[in-house]
Amino acid sequence: MTTSAAGQPLVPQPPATVAALRQAIRQIAPAALPAFTRELDHAADQSRQGSDLAPLQRFVTQWAVYVHIQRQPEMAAEFRRWEDAAELGDAAQARRAAGEIGRILDAAHRAIGFPAR
Repeated sequence: MTTSAAGQPLVPQPPATVAALRQAIRQIAPAALPAFTRELDHAADQSRQGSDLAPLQRFVTQWAVYVHIQRQPEMAAEFRRWEDAAELGDAAQARRAAGEIGRILDAAHRAIGFPAR
């Protein structure tokens, strides 16, 4: 992952296109590229089979949100901490973690101009 000044995004938020998101992921989270490619292929297959763009639209939204979070190191670290708490904590901790994860995802959706989940 590239570094940036404290509190600054690693890269600008890219447009919500497959090519721009792929490039951003290549820069900030290269280990996620295989999942990106797999999920893109799956969404494209679903879209072709159903003659429906919804799977591709969901894919782009999901990965635009992912990039928005991952390009901000502090937000990405907070997100990972809550994911860990959801996995490793007791039921009350998992509920709180789920709420915090939802808050982060909703804020990311709004920040990039998509309706909250």
